[in-house]
Amino acid sequence: MDDGLADLLHRVVYLLGEATRRRVDNAGGLSYSQMRLLGTLEEIQPVTQHQLAQALSVSDPAISRALRPLEEAGLVQVDPDPAHGRRRLVSTTEAGRNAFHTTGKPLYDELRNALLAADFPYERYLHDTTVLAKLLEPRE
Repeated sequence: MDDGLADLLHRVVYLLGEATRRRVDNAGGLSYSQMRLLGTLEEIQPVTQHQLAQALSVSDPAISRALRPLEEAGLVQVDPDPAHGRRRLVSTTEAGRNAFHTTGKPLYDELRNALLAADFPYERYLHDTTVLAKLLEPRE
């Protein structure tokens, strides 16, 4: 990867992280880590606690601790896995999905505006990202 592209990607990640943190800080209650957890569940649910820990690169006990307040708040549901008695399946509730989307909804525009304000070639980035995503799609 050339240094210019790597620098652009680092800027995108940094600006996205900052915008997300600001939005979460203003959301009143959900931490950045909790938002990451809900976002991950959005894509891979229902999932075992162990799989969720692997997806987030944290330990199983850390996931257990992170899920407790979310379950108490009604944002996630943790149920026994009918296929395996010792495993527990995690999924988001309607309230959890709403909390995640309400917090993240304006993030796209905020990221775009932050990138444009930083003289980032946003349209080129968007085009290149779309092309890359198509190239990476699984082929049958």
